[in-house]
Amino acid sequence: MANLWNLGGLSPARLARNVWRAIDRDDILGHAAKLSYYFLLALVPLLLLLTTLFGYFAQSADLRTDLLEYFRRVVPRSAFQLVVNTLDEVSSGAGGGKLSLGIIGTLWAASAGMAAIIRGLNQAYQVDDERPWWKLRMVAAGLTLAFAVFTLVALMLVLAGSAVGRFIAGRFGYEALFVSIWNIVRWPIALFLVLIAIDLLYRFAPDLRRVKWQWVTPGAAVAVTLWITASLGFRMYLRFFNTYATTYGSLGAVIILMLWLYVTSAAILIGAEVNSEIESAAARSGDRDARLPGEREPHRRAA
Repeated sequence: MANLWNLGGLSPARLARNVWRAIDRDDILGHAAKLSYYFLLALVPLLLLLTTLFGYFAQSADLRTDLLEYFRRVVPRSAFQLVVNTLDEVSSGAGGGKLSLGIIGTLWAASAGMAAIIRGLNQAYQVDDERPWWKLRMVAAGLTLAFAVFTLVALMLVLAGSAVGRFIAGRFGYEALFVSIWNIVRWPIALFLVLIAIDLLYRFAPDLRRVKWQWVTPGAAVAVTLWITASLGFRMYLRFFNTYATTYGSLGAVIILMLWLYVTSAAILIGAEVNSEIESAAARSGDRDARLPGEREPHRRAA
């Protein structure tokens, strides 16, 4: 993979035009609508998987509470309450022991959304997935499990890091100062972890070969920026102009959740298009580490 931060020799304006055309060409918004449906089906199993794993690593409800607290900050309030109520109902109906024993089934159900992401990213990179269906589903399950563990580690880093820092700072009499600094610094840390998570998707989900790892790519940066901006804008709109409850009644929370998942899906796929367009431009300009549209391996010009 080429160094994507060179933008393949494109100016930001030219890159934006190319990505805009690619969104229409690859029907990215249509794929985002499909992806939001699979996300809706996979959301509760994924949260159940996360809370089950938390039970293995820490016998406390604090991690679940913290996970839902971070989730609450980006999801519209009515949609968040719908998810929490559903999660409580499923958890109380199944019981902790059954959820632990059924972790493989929960992982399989949660991976449905990841399988949809794989299809969407293959479309963004314009490649046909040649992996057999069982391997494709195993990749989806593996990525889902990796994301679950990644989320656990990220939360432990953000939360336990605060406790360790306060302990060390308290020994030197700077606990109050540390708390003030940490309340600011932990959000850039969380943002960096989200960037890495999206880059993991771009690296392992599509059927590409000989892809070098890059910690932060322009596509991931664009995806996170779009997602945060759109989520905040959606929350502001619902706060002042929420007509969904009037129009859809009790279904309003479901519609809001679907719309937020649609925004999330579109952001991920548009970020992939950004990386794809940059790499295509780099390949056309002669970069031997870049690939043309539809290629799985870096483009090699004839000598």
